[in-house]
Amino acid sequence: MIDTAERKERVILVGVAVGSEKETLLSLKELADLAKTAGADVVGTLVQNREQIHQATYIGKGKIEELDQMLYMLEADGIICDDELSPAQLNNLQEELGCKVMDRTLIILDIFASRAHTSEGKIQVELAQLRYRQSRLIGLRKSLSRQGGGIGTRGPGEKKLETDRRVIGERISVLKKQLEDIKEHREVIRKGRKKNNVFTAAIVGYTNAGKSTLLNTLTGASVHTEDALFVTLDPTTRILELPHGGHILLTDTVGFIKKLPHHLIEAFKSTLEEAVYADIIIHVVDSSNPHMEQYMETVYETLDMLGASGKDVITFFNKIDKRSDEVRLRDERAKEVLNIAAKFSQGNKEIIELLEKIYLGGKLYIERVYPYDQAGKISLIRQKGILISEEYMPEGVSVKAYVPMDIYGDIEIK
Repeated sequence: MIDTAERKERVILVGVAVGSEKETLLSLKELADLAKTAGADVVGTLVQNREQIHQATYIGKGKIEELDQMLYMLEADGIICDDELSPAQLNNLQEELGCKVMDRTLIILDIFASRAHTSEGKIQVELAQLRYRQSRLIGLRKSLSRQGGGIGTRGPGEKKLETDRRVIGERISVLKKQLEDIKEHREVIRKGRKKNNVFTAAIVGYTNAGKSTLLNTLTGASVHTEDALFVTLDPTTRILELPHGGHILLTDTVGFIKKLPHHLIEAFKSTLEEAVYADIIIHVVDSSNPHMEQYMETVYETLDMLGASGKDVITFFNKIDKRSDEVRLRDERAKEVLNIAAKFSQGNKEIIELLEKIYLGGKLYIERVYPYDQAGKISLIRQKGILISEEYMPEGVSVKAYVPMDIYGDIEIK
């Protein structure tokens, strides 16, 4: 029998503990999940404690020799470093080890390339990949010419890119123009929502926290979900109908992660800006993860970097069914918190009640009887507010409604 199953690449993870070794080990655990998602087998881990990362080779000479032995003993195909490597570090490690050298950024870009399905998502990923590779043409000159497969080679890396900065620069210009057109289209949509007083909420959170599951259970959407990193990449917007007749637009954004590559943040800015322009931010947290607090901090750091730090946040501690304790979960930066289990729709009633309370918080409740010669004002209420009821009476139309404060003067009876 000939085994025709595709052999997974065997990799060794490499990290440098500059500060807390515990933080480095946590980061390497996440890197192992990323490598698995990208299709590799992690066969070993090497950590070096240093005051700072080695500028030329990432790790010191002694550790390079130890790593070379590990590659031989474990029959590994390559290494993945936990930080983004400079072109010099990449080139020097390849020369010293004679194997495939990758970094955290390349693996994340690789995963994004396999998960992008919409034209916008594909453009964003390709732009991020090209920017990453443009600065590494010297170190990648040999590997760019190959057509081989494996992790770290998806997307434009398979096209050789002619190893020419000018060609890559021209392609980047084309992609940036396409993204600018998409951004302008988003701006038109946002202005339309603002004009029509459409209330929007952006769902954010660490990758695999359960954002898409929450969107599915609240709105009946059919976004693909799976217990893995970066399952959903393309943003999805759905309408959540509220009990009193109003509605909220919920947008599921791309998951955050520690050391999210700046190339990706720049390329996905128009998508991530949904959080900046939203009326509120829904922060979904995996409460069953032992590193929950560190992940929450990463989310807030990313929001601050995007310029969304002033937004009101409500936090949903998801996967509460997996917790055995009864510790009260807190988020000091959130206006409200709820414990939920999105997979089982646990907490949906409380979520909708909370969202409706926030939605109605900016509106005034009115009861009016409009004379028939002023009944046209009811159209404005119907368009901008929430018309709860209208009853036709001899003296006019009796109306009960919630209206935004900015139209209150326009609907007064004269």
